[in-house]
Amino acid sequence: MNQATINLQPRTNWTREEIRARVEQLGSWFHNLDLQGVATAPHHFLGDYPSAKWQGFQHAIPKDLKGASVLDVGCNAGFYSIEMKRRGAERVVGIDSSDVYLAQARFATEVCGAKVELRKLSVYEVDRLHERFDIVLFMGVLYHLRHPLLALDLLREHVVGNLLVFQTLQRGPEPGPVELAADYPFSETSIFEMPGTPRATFIENSYAGDPTNWWVPNPACSMALLRSAGFELLSRPEPEVYVCRGRELSALEQELRSVPGMLP
Repeated sequence: MNQATINLQPRTNWTREEIRARVEQLGSWFHNLDLQGVATAPHHFLGDYPSAKWQGFQHAIPKDLKGASVLDVGCNAGFYSIEMKRRGAERVVGIDSSDVYLAQARFATEVCGAKVELRKLSVYEVDRLHERFDIVLFMGVLYHLRHPLLALDLLREHVVGNLLVFQTLQRGPEPGPVELAADYPFSETSIFEMPGTPRATFIENSYAGDPTNWWVPNPACSMALLRSAGFELLSRPEPEVYVCRGRELSALEQELRSVPGMLP
């Protein structure tokens, strides 16, 4: 699993000036991609994003993905989809609910020579794919969702075949050394102030100039959400990134999911 990165065959009949003009036509980019020397978001407020983020966890994903299928949920302009093709993934599907991001991804993958299937779907519609994937990437999406736990439930229920690679914006301290009990009496209130208590802040209006930022979990909450959705945490290669695998649900978990309206 240590094969060298595959060199994609970029489309060569675009001039740099044509690429730059098309990048500008496609609007504001969130992914800073290098399209044959043209940077799509050179002044990104997070720096060289998401490449800088990728450098922090790329070692946690097999370098050789030959024969593997990958689903990139919320693919944006396609940075991670392209990286999966560079690692030899046989099939990469990118989904996003934004027409703008999908248009950017189509252009970027064409310029880079990466064969990626792109579809307009939200995370709440993954059941329409009728397929499980070896690796599901769920990067930078959770905090943009009004129903984050539902999204994780749907991913596990319908598309995660082996690994889920999850990343979210987080705020708050790391969990403390004291583990929470499985249950507490109604009179217990101090636990809600403990650093290790899973907690997500709801953003009613806007954060960082983005009104689609709805929830910001602390690290304990990120891990608790994943466990509650039926995932086993395998590693945390970067503070905001978690590599997980679906696990068997307990009888109680199955019963809770069988309640009408609990899970589509």
